[in-house]
Amino acid sequence: MNNSADEAQEAQRLFREAADLAIRLQNDPVNPVSADTVKSWVARSPAHAAAWARVAAVHGFSGAAFAENRRKPKNGKITRRNFIAGSALGLGAVTTGALTLPHLWLLAQADHITTTAEIRDVVLPDGSLATLGPDSALALAYSEQNRRINLLSGMAYFHVQPDHNRPFIVSDGVMQVTALGTAFDLSSEKGFSSVTVAHGTVEAKTRTLAGEKLEAGKWLTYDSATNQIARGIQDASEIAAWRSNLLFAENETVAALCAKISRWKSGRVIIADTSLGARTVSGVFDLNDPDAAIEAVIRPFGAKARKIASFATIISAV
Repeated sequence: MNNSADEAQEAQRLFREAADLAIRLQNDPVNPVSADTVKSWVARSPAHAAAWARVAAVHGFSGAAFAENRRKPKNGKITRRNFIAGSALGLGAVTTGALTLPHLWLLAQADHITTTAEIRDVVLPDGSLATLGPDSALALAYSEQNRRINLLSGMAYFHVQPDHNRPFIVSDGVMQVTALGTAFDLSSEKGFSSVTVAHGTVEAKTRTLAGEKLEAGKWLTYDSATNQIARGIQDASEIAAWRSNLLFAENETVAALCAKISRWKSGRVIIADTSLGARTVSGVFDLNDPDAAIEAVIRPFGAKARKIASFATIISAV
């Protein structure tokens, strides 16, 4: 057997293993052992990671078909055959759908993850406290030299225990925030990152910002699409107010703000007009009624939101 055939056979074997792991996660989603098993498997090699990415992408394409298979298996559980059959149906609809960040991929990467409208306090290994927003995920990378956290999705408020020998560093892939002993809020939506300091001091870095110190009450936003940075001051009562289902926005893009609000509601929020998504908004929004909050965001621009059952909300300019 030639090398290309060997590689294809190995890729197929890894895909089957990844599918089995995905099925295990879906059949027993609350068991932390399942997620730990996936994380260990993915870390074995780049080929393992690539196979998992394929399975996660398939799941993202075929959510509706996969959900149908979950409801009607003969023995009450998903099998690999059901999974792959549902995936094939979903892949046939790729041209009419959009690929989002698959939930399974987050499960494989994250140490802590929340669901829609869920807010959770997480005690970190050093005693620091992270309050994780809805549909958000954190991955921890602690060492003897530093305390690193990756905000994989969403938002989190950190109350940091001082440790001058190990800096506390949080990154969302667009912005990096470093603190020694402080409390701050970091959110990441659609390439739009925002940090606000409750007390103490942090240093924020972006692709175009070598490092800027922010003190209590200061906020900084960075739009990676335009490389624009904005700064301002926020009242202490407004910082991370999402923990009480209130959202204070200062010059945030419509796309980022709607994505943030959507973490409190079921179904996807799709902005059909990219120019509308780039517009900026300021205001306060009630997350107890996310549909009304989205309407309030887009109303100044004359846009309309159309809800398609519980599956999606389509926003378009009129």
